Formats: sequence, C-alpha cells, structure tokens
Amino acid sequence: MKFRHLVFLGPPASGKGTQGRRLAKENHLAYLSTGALLRSALRDDTPLGQKARSFLDRGEYVPDEIMIPMVLEWVGKQGDGWLLDGFPRTVPQVEALDSLLEVKPLAIILHVSNDELRRRVACRLECVECHRVAREGEGELCPECQGKLEPREDDAAENFGNRLDEYRRLVIPAVTYYCDQQRARIVNGMGSPDEVYARVRG
Repeated sequence: MKFRHLVFLGPPASGKGTQGRRLAKENHLAYLSTGALLRSALRDDTPLGQKARSFLDRGEYVPDEIMIPMVLEWVGKQGDGWLLDGFPRTVPQVEALDSLLEVKPLAIILHVSNDELRRRVACRLECVECHRVAREGEGELCPECQGKLEPREDDAAENFGNRLDEYRRLVIPAVTYYCDQQRARIVNGMGSPDEVYARVRG
C-alpha cells in the first residue's frame, strides 16, 4: 500500500473497525481504535474512563483536550506505519495530528445510509476482550479470542441517535477538511464486509 499513515472516518456502525482492522493486518500497520480504547477504560474504571464516562453516557464525543494527548502519545510511539480508527473526529484533532507529522495521513471515509446504520446497530455485538465486532446469531463467544460477545451500551437507540447527531456536527467538518486538501477517499460502505473491503483496498 502506498500510504503508511491512514485514518478511518465514518458514522457509528459504518464498519470502521471491521475494515480498519483488516486493512491494518494485511499491510502490517499498527492499529488503534479510540472507541475500543475508551470502552475498555470505562469497563476497567481507569482515570481515562472516569474522565470520559459522562460524555459517553450521553452519546457525546469525548472532548479534544482528552483525546488529542492520548492519541498523539500513541502515534509518537509507532514506527513505520499505523491506522487510526475513529480519530481525528474534529478539525482541531486533524490539525493536531498534522502538526506531528511530516507525511500527512490519508483519510478513508465510509459512507453508509442512516437506515442501514440503524439496521446494523440493532444486531451488533462486540467482544469485551479484543473488541471484534460480531452480529447476533454468531454465538456467545468471540471466534478470535473466545471473549464474551455483548451488545454495546452506546448502541441503545437514544444514545445511537445522539452519536449520529454528534457525527454530523463535529466529524463532517473534519471530513470536509480532508476533502479540501485532497487527502480523502470516500468509500461506499454498503454491502457485505468483503464487498466493502474490496473497495477500501481500491
């Protein structure tokens, strides 16, 4: 792959985790899901989880002053290549990430209809250990690590609606920023995971 620094953006349930993990594994890129990191922090009641809890409970994005130092610290420890799932989500986060890098990242933006997002989230499960996404009917244990599969609290209907509103309010300007700088690829996220992945790979 030409690009060694990638960010995946898209609304909740658009497939960022599924596609990002797969692309990172195939191209030997370090992978960070900020959502999975925050959910682990909540579950373990870490200092980060305590800071983030009130925002996540309301279906809001965690503020820049918490997210930016956390992610930039991780990026600074990586080597040749990495992929960020769910960051940057605001224009200040884009600018902070750009300021750290000589070679600016490419943004891959997944586009999925609202009806499809709601259909996906209604039957979505996640492994509490490795955060692999699964669907109802696939069993109770993760096929990769045997962790327990559970619904995500932030997928509750009201919470999910708030997250969609936050995406439109905060992330769309960041998407526009990448598009204006011609550093974005918009990918049709409809269809099976394999169909979407074929488009992601280009």
